[in-house]
Amino acid sequence: MRAQRVTLNSRPGKNGVPVPENFRLEETTLPLDLQPGEVLVRTAYLSVDPYMRCRMNEDTGAEYLTPWGLSECVDGGGVGLVESSRSDGLTEGDVVTSFNWPWQTHVVLKGSVLQKVDPQLVDGHLSYFLGVVGITGLTALLGMREKGHVTKGANQTLVVSGAAGACGSIAGQIGCLDGCVRVVGICGSDEKCSMLVDKLGFSAAINYRQEDVPTRLRECCPDGIDVYFDNVGGPISDAVIAQMNNGSHVILCGQISQYNKDVPYPPPLSEEMQEALESKSITRERFMVLSYMDKMDAALLQLSHWVKSGQIKALETVVSGIDNMGEAFCSMMKGGNVGKQIIKLSN
Repeated sequence: MRAQRVTLNSRPGKNGVPVPENFRLEETTLPLDLQPGEVLVRTAYLSVDPYMRCRMNEDTGAEYLTPWGLSECVDGGGVGLVESSRSDGLTEGDVVTSFNWPWQTHVVLKGSVLQKVDPQLVDGHLSYFLGVVGITGLTALLGMREKGHVTKGANQTLVVSGAAGACGSIAGQIGCLDGCVRVVGICGSDEKCSMLVDKLGFSAAINYRQEDVPTRLRECCPDGIDVYFDNVGGPISDAVIAQMNNGSHVILCGQISQYNKDVPYPPPLSEEMQEALESKSITRERFMVLSYMDKMDAALLQLSHWVKSGQIKALETVVSGIDNMGEAFCSMMKGGNVGKQIIKLSN
């Protein structure tokens, strides 16, 4: 059978800004006869995420990330339905997901690389398996729980950068649920600021494109900052760290402002910021959600409960069509999304 796929057409370069033309849409052919252990799946939704920018380079800068090959099919988070199977445990109609799903309308995969999921966990919103009840939600929850050290009744203030994005929007809501007395989001538009406060329950929000971040942080965080969920790095993170309290914690989730630059991950801090960390005993440890596999099942059930009960609101920006993958990726890298950036391929 025939299918469409997206390949890496060119690399933007370590210090380059990605453009849609870095990706190419192609026709491909899939075998009709499955081999033992294989399944044919129809892709429902694909995810684009900031870490993928590193995979566009020949050297990703991170030992746990492999580069995409030129002229090879791109991959990432995906969810879809089994159409036929020769894999034990998977049958036609099963919903499956994977971290390494090819950007392809239909794909033949080994059943062993797929995880069967229950649509009832997300009330049938299958795209949530790529976001709030998937690796994104796990990153927010386990990041907060393992590195944030939030304690109810401790009068803690949480600041989240990239707060209107996929992970940040969830992390801020978890901060509210876990007992932070103030949750302040930093994002890139007045509309996003209003959404964080009015819809998601943030205490305040700062538009870094229009407002002076250090001044607004002092206004919004009169008792200083105890926990910082860092999605962006760069000058914004420097401004936050400068106002953090003694014994506070940085959750090092992402550094999207640095991904188009030729720097190691995590990017080194300035000498001034490094001195601030040391003098105030601020922890800033690399966080990788895949290091907590033993806690994932319980965490997913917790996220599912919060979403079903309305305690966490899932935000998505959904674009239809595999031909729009490149545009959606580049838009996400510039902050064009609210919540999780999703591409819908089929019902």
